[in-house]
Amino acid sequence: MLVNALRGHLAEFGIVTRQGIAGVGMLIALVDDDDHDLIPPLARSALLPLIGQLREVHEKVSELDRQIHAWHRSNELSRRLETIPGIGPITANAIAATVTDASLFKSGRQLAAWIGLVPRQNSSGGKDRLGRISKQGDPYLRRLLVVGAHAVLRFSGKAKVAPTRWAAELLVKKPYNVVAVALANKMARIVWALMTTGRRFEATAAL
Repeated sequence: MLVNALRGHLAEFGIVTRQGIAGVGMLIALVDDDDHDLIPPLARSALLPLIGQLREVHEKVSELDRQIHAWHRSNELSRRLETIPGIGPITANAIAATVTDASLFKSGRQLAAWIGLVPRQNSSGGKDRLGRISKQGDPYLRRLLVVGAHAVLRFSGKAKVAPTRWAAELLVKKPYNVVAVALANKMARIVWALMTTGRRFEATAAL
C-alpha cells in the first residue's frame, strides 16, 4: 500500500520506474535527493514521511522474517516439509504452526479439502459434477501452496523438465492456473503423508 502510494504520487509528476524493489529504491533516492528539481519542494516534504514509514515497515518485516527463519531452523517438522518442491521456509512454517495434529485428518485428501483445494461437488440429474475448488478452509495456506505450485511449474518449464507426467498432460488440456491448483492439491496430500509418517520427501518420488 505504501509503495503504491509513493508510485502514484510521483506518477503525477511524470516519474515512473520499473516494478520491483529496484524501482522503489530509485523512487526513494529521487525523493531523498535535494539536488534536482523533478520533485517540487512542497511535494518532497510531503513524501518524506511516507518514505520514513516504508523504511520502518521494511525493518519490522525483516526482523519478523529473521524470527520466522530461526523458528523454521529449530523445528524438525518445518524442515521436513521444506523438502517438498514448492514449499519453502515460510510455507513450511505456516503449515507446521497451523496443522498441529495431522492425524485428525484421515487422509491427504481430507487435509487438501480442509485447505480448500478440492473441487466443489454438484449433483444434477443423478450425476455428480466437479466444479471449481471450494475455497473453504484456510485461505492463507491455500494461497501459499498455490503460489508454490506456480513456482514449481514455472521453473520446471524453464529447465525443460516436465514437473510430472500427469501435470504435463494436464497442461496440454487445461489452463495453467488449473494445473497449478491440481499440483497444490497434490502438495497438500504429500504434506499430510510426511506429517503422519515422520518421513522426508524423496527427490526420486513423483511429485
